[in-house]
Order: sequence, then structure tokens, then C-alpha cells
Amino acid sequence: MQKRIAVLGAGGLGRAAIKIIDKKKEMRITVICDKDGLAMRNEGIRASDIGGLPLKESVRAIPEIGRESNDPLGEVLDMRDKYDGIYIGLPNLPNEFIPGVASRFLEGGFRGVIVDPLKRTRAMEILFELDEMVKSGGVTYITGAGATPGLLSVAAVIGSVSFTEIESVDIWWGVGIGNWEDYKGTIREDIAHLPEYTVDTADALTDKEVDALLNGRDGKLEFHDMEHADDLMLVRAGVVDDASRVTVGGIMDTRSAKKPVSTTMTITGTTFEGKRSAHKFILGDETSMAANVVGTGVGISSISSLPHHHRQEIR
Repeated sequence: MQKRIAVLGAGGLGRAAIKIIDKKKEMRITVICDKDGLAMRNEGIRASDIGGLPLKESVRAIPEIGRESNDPLGEVLDMRDKYDGIYIGLPNLPNEFIPGVASRFLEGGFRGVIVDPLKRTRAMEILFELDEMVKSGGVTYITGAGATPGLLSVAAVIGSVSFTEIESVDIWWGVGIGNWEDYKGTIREDIAHLPEYTVDTADALTDKEVDALLNGRDGKLEFHDMEHADDLMLVRAGVVDDASRVTVGGIMDTRSAKKPVSTTMTITGTTFEGKRSAHKFILGDETSMAANVVGTGVGISSISSLPHHHRQEIR
């Protein structure tokens, strides 16, 4: 039986979710929304439905199945019997935003799986405050299901089994984006990691100001010691006992789809024989951010069992 998925957000990640799920037999997207409207089809929304839709255009413009809405999230919640799982592809700014969306669906009676690619440590800490609501609500909530945290965090967990003591987990990522407007929310969130910006100041940037910032840096942004939730997740998983042992940084090129550097996760530790060594996990340079981020979330959705009355928790 196909699992029915609702996608919240129709930017770069949301539209990638449609294209990825369109290739899967075990699930279909029945609902997708953005800030201006939504589209719904019980039989499934296909990649061809958004193929000719400009990124700046709302999904409300999809012929026959799209419509305008003053409260798209509220309308999606009202039709919760039309889907079994939710993929949240919304911007991560401010920190309270995605936890607020999650809270609305939990309080509104949704029962099923919710998956998000949340990245910031503080945002995930806020989300974990909803743990009791999730446990009592019949929901399996999987957070941090992107590339980092997510895919690389899992690689660190697997790699840790070789060691009796973990010294460090170092993540260095490379992202190439041919047109920054395809991933405005993601880029704004990453700008918030630059030393001269905060979550609030990055969120307040206009498109023209982002353009000027990128032009001044030849389209490239380099990050060090990012506030990435890999640290929180790996502490909770028992891989490290101190969040300071996890470091995340990377380079984003907003003018080319080619990755400026390979994305790697290096876990260093000591074996039971007392030998110091390291494992390195490297993502293929040809895999895009969307493939690694959305692919992880969708993959987790496909293996999350339904119904969920035995698996209520935030993971």
C-alpha cells in the first residue's frame, strides 16, 4: 500500500521532494503547499505537474489541482486524512519556526510520521521540548533528516563502532548551487552562521541585500564552527560525550552547480588495542544538495512503519 505524503514548502527542497518521490513506488505526494496556496490530488502530484512552473510561482497555479489560500498550513492540517506522513521543506529561520509548525500539527490532531531536515542546534533544542506532546499524540517525529545533520550523522554512528573512545567528528561540506534563488531559505539560514550575522539579521535580509553579499564574495560562502545540530544528535546517540568534539564547516558556491569541495565526515578515535585511527566518509561530488538532503528524508519516510502507535518519539 502506497504511503501518502504531504510536503510543506515548495521551494527548492519541496520541489525536489516531488521529483524524488515521483520515482518511488511505495509512496506518493497527495498535498503540497507554500505561503500563497496549495495543491492536492488523491491520486498523487507528479513531477510533470510542476515541471513548467517557475520557482517564483506558487503551487496555487498548478492547473486543476492548485488553489490560493490565506492559511495553507491550516488547510493542509484540515485535510489530514489525505496523507500518512509529512515532509517539512520549509525555511529554518527563525529558530522557532519549524518547531512552531510541528506544534500546530501535533495539537491539530495529525497522526503519522513527520520528517524534517532541521539544521541549527538551538532550533532542534526547541523541537525536543515537544517530546511529551509527540509521545502522547501518536506521532513518530524524525528530525535532522538531511545531509548534515542526517546522512553524515548516521555515517558517524556507524563508524564509531570501531572505537572504544571517540576523539572527534569533523564534517566539512561542499555545496554547489547554480542559482541562489532556487534555495533562498537554505542560503539565508547558512548566512546566519557567518560571524557578522545572526539568525535575526540573516532572516531580515532582502533579496537585493543577499545578492550584494554574494557578489562581494564572488558567490562563495565559507563557514567554520557552525551551530549545526550534528553535535546535539551525536551526543544523544552516545557517539560523543561532549558537543565540542563535533565540528561542522564548509563552502557553498552559489554560482555553480559543481561542488567547490567534496563533502566529508571524519571520525577519529582509539580502538580497544589503544591504536588511534580515523574513518572518512565521502559523498560523491555528483550528488546535489537536494539529492542528499531530500533523499535522506524521503528514504527515512519510506522505511518508517505505519501505523505508529508503538513508535511515538522524536528522533
